[in-house]
Amino acid sequence: MPRLYLPGPIEAGEFSLPDATVRHLQALRLRVGAALTLFDGRGGEWVAQLVSASPRARVQVLAHVVVERELPWDVELVVGMPANERMDWLVEKAVELGAARVRPLMTARTVLRLHGERAERRAAHWRAIAVAACEQCGRNQIPHIAAPMAWADWLGTTGARQAGEARCLLALPGPDVTPDRASWAPTFASAHRLVALSGPEGGLDDAEIDAAVQAGFSPLNLGSRILRAETAPLAWLAALGSVAR
Repeated sequence: MPRLYLPGPIEAGEFSLPDATVRHLQALRLRVGAALTLFDGRGGEWVAQLVSASPRARVQVLAHVVVERELPWDVELVVGMPANERMDWLVEKAVELGAARVRPLMTARTVLRLHGERAERRAAHWRAIAVAACEQCGRNQIPHIAAPMAWADWLGTTGARQAGEARCLLALPGPDVTPDRASWAPTFASAHRLVALSGPEGGLDDAEIDAAVQAGFSPLNLGSRILRAETAPLAWLAALGSVAR
């Protein structure tokens, strides 16, 4: 059944769909009578039926279903932006795997630099990717995708680690790094908010790693192999999913 996001609020009854949604329906070649699932990011989803396709598509909203497909933690990814389309891919997959927020950072080794209007345009692009990923994967809560932020500005806003919050630094394998999921999973099981910090291509530099540790981020790794900038946070999210089950 096709799933469509509408800014809403959605209520029971019949109404016309916005132009962007109509174009989506046309691409899907849906006919009158087709069943739809709608969601507005305010919780749960709506069962609906297409009652008119032209000249203006209309739907009949039939019932609200109380269902969520979220992780048991409030999960934030703070990532040094990978270059090219890899950040698009990271956002899409992070949403599918359950991240509640993604904050892109410009660190010392970040290749991609975005500021002002250009940064806002890119953030809007990533938010559209997040919406499409929610439509595909079944999530009813739209994750927050922040505009890119400089490392120093972000570090100044982190504050002290709060009760019930776990912070981890996805680091390269080393003697001071937690070696496997069995060691860090119990800590996460007792938390309600998780924040993972991951670097760009080339990783965080030594000064950034030291600053992160001072801010309460505990280094851990996901195995003996060196993962790409866009792979490491996704591997961590996937491991969280297995802990949650």
